[in-house]
Amino acid sequence: MPETTILVIEDDPAIRRGVVDALEYGGYRTLEAGEGMTGLDLALRANYRLLLLDLVLPGRDGFSILSELKKHRPGQAVIILSARGEENDRVRGLSLGADDYVMKPFSVRELLARVEAVLRRTCERPAPAEERPLPGGRVDLTSGRIIFEDGSDSTLSERETGLLRYLLDASGRTVSREEILRHVWGLDPDRTETRTLDMHIMHLRTKLRDRSQEMLVTVRGKGWRFHAEP
Repeated sequence: MPETTILVIEDDPAIRRGVVDALEYGGYRTLEAGEGMTGLDLALRANYRLLLLDLVLPGRDGFSILSELKKHRPGQAVIILSARGEENDRVRGLSLGADDYVMKPFSVRELLARVEAVLRRTCERPAPAEERPLPGGRVDLTSGRIIFEDGSDSTLSERETGLLRYLLDASGRTVSREEILRHVWGLDPDRTETRTLDMHIMHLRTKLRDRSQEMLVTVRGKGWRFHAEP
């Protein structure tokens, strides 16, 4: 079973390190950000099961990150970690869609218990239907199926589905090899020597029937860009 990935957005380095260490000790994989804009980018584009979100952040505050996240990923599980215990803040966070609100300071034991409880609850949520248009058909990202206009289809692997989702979410932006390795596969590109990403790109093109490479475009020296408009 693959490791569960948790994203931590917290600007205090000592608290962030403590949270990350506690999660990794508990058997989770982690992604982290120390300020709001980087955190929002990760929250919208990375593959993870749960977000631990501080409210007071440089660049973009936690409430605005949560609000933006819920527009694009409404089912995403979120726990707010905050020293702000006022009732208005708690009510606002939960009203915006947070699953729990944990007051600082907290113990490692409490944090892990809250994380496990939210993961148990949210794993039972039905996955939202995610159909996206493609040239010549559409893709259902929930089932990992590409359905072509002639009625035929292709089935994507879990990794191919994650890769296609990330490229679609990038909205025509060129995505680098390093970005995909870090945010889709959860690998450190500085410590990873792999050509399997090229093989996945090739297999994805085959399943998309993108023989001319007009849909999934290689940008030489920079990465790949996806053109999803029919």
